[in-house]
Parts: sequence; C-alpha cells; structure tokens
Amino acid sequence: MPGLKRGTLVIIGGAEDKTADMRILKIVYRLSGGDNGTVAVVTTATNSPYEAEKEYNDIFKNLGSKAVYGINISNRAQADDQRLIKQIRECDCIFFVGGDQLRISSILGGTEFHKAVLESLNNGKVIAGTSAGASMMSQVMVVEGRDDEAPRKCTLKMAPGMGLLQGVIIDQHFNQRGRIGRLLAAVAQNPGVIGIGIDEDTAAIVNSELNLKVAGSGVVTVVDGRDITFTNTSEQYAEEPLAITNVKIHVFPEGYGFNLVTKQGIIQKDEK
Repeated sequence: MPGLKRGTLVIIGGAEDKTADMRILKIVYRLSGGDNGTVAVVTTATNSPYEAEKEYNDIFKNLGSKAVYGINISNRAQADDQRLIKQIRECDCIFFVGGDQLRISSILGGTEFHKAVLESLNNGKVIAGTSAGASMMSQVMVVEGRDDEAPRKCTLKMAPGMGLLQGVIIDQHFNQRGRIGRLLAAVAQNPGVIGIGIDEDTAAIVNSELNLKVAGSGVVTVVDGRDITFTNTSEQYAEEPLAITNVKIHVFPEGYGFNLVTKQGIIQKDEK
C-alpha cells in the first residue's frame, strides 16, 4: 500500500530474559501494538513446537497482547496453507522461535508463507526472531561453525537465509559461545557484507531507515570487512588459520547502534 514504511526487525541473540525484567520481549510487545497487538509465534525451527508455542503464548498474553497464535509449520506443504498465510498477514508481529535456522530456510524458503512474511515487513509489521530465528533473517546465514576457536575456513558452513535484511550476516549467542572467529571467517569470505554478532539477552532493533539500535544486557558486535586489504581465505588449507588485515570491529551496548546504510556508528546514548 502506498505510504507504508518498511517495518521493524527485532533480532535477538537468544536466551532472552523470560521471567524477570523481560526487557526485550516487552519491546517486541510494545512495537507490536501493546494491548491492541496480535502476535504469531512461528515454531518451525524447534523440535518441540508445542512447548515453544505455549511458552511464548503465555509470555505475550501476560504482557497484555490482544491475541497470540501458534503457527506450527513442519513441512513445505503446510507453508502454502492459505489459512495460515491469512492469519499471519493479519498479525502485527511475526515471532520466530529458536532451534535450527536451516529448518526455517529449508521448510519456509520460497513458499507462499515466506512471501507473506516479506510482504508483512514491507507493509510496516514487526518481524522478530530469537537465536535461529535471528540468524535466518540475513540473505546469507551461518549454519554451523566451531565455537571458541581461531577463525578457519573449514569451521564454517553457510547457506541462503530468508532475506529479511540484505547485506549482513548474523550470528547469535555471540560472546557467550566465543563466535568471533566464525564471524570473522564469514566476513572474510563475504567482505561486502556486514557481520552482526548478537549476545544473549540482547537485541539488534532495525527500523525502517535501517538504523540498528541495541537493547538488552549484552552487546552487539559489528564486523565491517569492506576495507580488508588482505586475506588468505581463498588460498588456505582447510585447517589453516585465517589471515585477515584491516578489518573493522565495532562493539555497541544498549542505546548505541549502527547505521546499515552509511556504515557509521550511532554513538549518542538516548532512548529514541
């Protein structure tokens, strides 16, 4: 529809607080319309869909959301079900739970459901995701890699994501699982994109102008490889450590951020 702005992405690094302050989930609730908002909880990533659905249903209902719907899609045929597609189109927020990001992309990618999610974002809705639901938002996503290791080409497997946010690669549970090495390896192989590593209980909130703001108890690490002057990623043997020079790394706590258009940090701390 003319005049509508692109919606908001709430990209959560996993293990968000669900019982105490619930800072991040309250932000999702507020952005989704508060007491008037409706939330669709998509459980495709997990092998325990009904448990995940109940958990987030209880959370958003207790916060005050008007309605919460569980969307339990486990195969591609279901992802073309017009009843489910109509339901998410009518929701203010589509929330993807954690699990395995490859399940999301392989089951939902290219389906009518996927198209409806993209349309919802372009029509001003909120798309949120935690853990695997965060990784899948990028055009290229990290599927697998070793934690707590020096960056090596062989440690990393990537696959196409759902394309909600172009020009980035997202990793989650970032500092808690020591994933800086695998994000550096990802950027070395794709130097034109921005690497975004999101800590647990932390969210990168991307608005319609592609300003990323940080919320939560951890940090967001941004890896910018556009000015890399040398990397051995195309030459190295599988187990050989990565060499990389002139890569930029930014670290942003709550209130700070990064403009994904200008590639500049947002350093003023405010609550806008």
